[in-house]
Amino acid sequence: MPEQNTRRRLPAEWEPQSAVQITFPHENTDWADVLEAALSCFAEISCAISRFQKVLIVCSNAAEIKPRLKNAVAENLLFAECDTNDTWARDHGGITVFENDRPLILDFVFNGWGLKFAADKDNLITGRLCNSGVFHAPLRPGGIVLEGGAIESDGLGTLLTTSECMLSPNRNPHLSQAQIENHLKDCFGLDRVLWLHHGYLAGDDTDSHIDTLARFCDPETIAYVQCDDPGDEHFDALQKMETELQAFRLPGNPSRPYRLVPLPWPDACYDVDGHRLPATYANFLIINGAVLVPTYRVPQDAAAIQTLRELFPEREVIGIDCRPLILQHGSLHCITMQYPVSVVG
Repeated sequence: MPEQNTRRRLPAEWEPQSAVQITFPHENTDWADVLEAALSCFAEISCAISRFQKVLIVCSNAAEIKPRLKNAVAENLLFAECDTNDTWARDHGGITVFENDRPLILDFVFNGWGLKFAADKDNLITGRLCNSGVFHAPLRPGGIVLEGGAIESDGLGTLLTTSECMLSPNRNPHLSQAQIENHLKDCFGLDRVLWLHHGYLAGDDTDSHIDTLARFCDPETIAYVQCDDPGDEHFDALQKMETELQAFRLPGNPSRPYRLVPLPWPDACYDVDGHRLPATYANFLIINGAVLVPTYRVPQDAAAIQTLRELFPEREVIGIDCRPLILQHGSLHCITMQYPVSVVG
């Protein structure tokens, strides 16, 4: 907990960044069966980010990864070798707050999305990066189980999250919703937490992370997934989620709802065994001067890119084929974690 009279703020993703962390797959991860396709996708995303800012490449063997990044801006690549279970930097990465206007990295417990998967090595990555001098900001424990994909900040004291994830019995079973909310407020200097109680994606292992469903694009705008097919299994839950979003109001203004922008609903994607994969355009990444948008080789890709261009007219919007990523049930935002200015050198 912060000390009394300490001011904290959780920045929005669109604020200036020093770097984005990407944790690369290797042959001992669950990516083994599709490793080449996964490595190519991770490399493409890393190269795209390097055009705009630094990329912190966490990997088991830098010598094996460097040749894949020949198209990157070399001076913007930072390498850190570290043992890893998997690759989801959004969830094992540190979460940066500003404490009295100075960056502070909070290291929350990562337990494999509620004990679903091994996470003993991934849970140590942030501490190891700090000990190796990668971060130019102090590190403190977050105090609870929390993944970065579970929270969305407007940078002004409002947090958006889902009860399905945050109240999961395998994350913080000793805490009530009120206790979790109070902890989040203390950690992040929040005025309020907006809870979504509906919405999910088939094939998602995270228990409905908010970054797969609804995202702040500016303090008054939320982009969200909208299912317009009554025959789709998601239709009812996402309609209810939309109703919840419509009921939210801007802070300090009970008469003004958020500007809600629906994202296209992609055609269903399946793996070779016929299991539905969690394709979502909400899993975009905002970086300095650009927005990276996941695409899935479906007809709706172009409309999704256009929607994001209209939402971020001053940034370059880049579509990246993320079909390989959803084979492991995540997407573009899930494999990245941004660090604000002054955090990574």
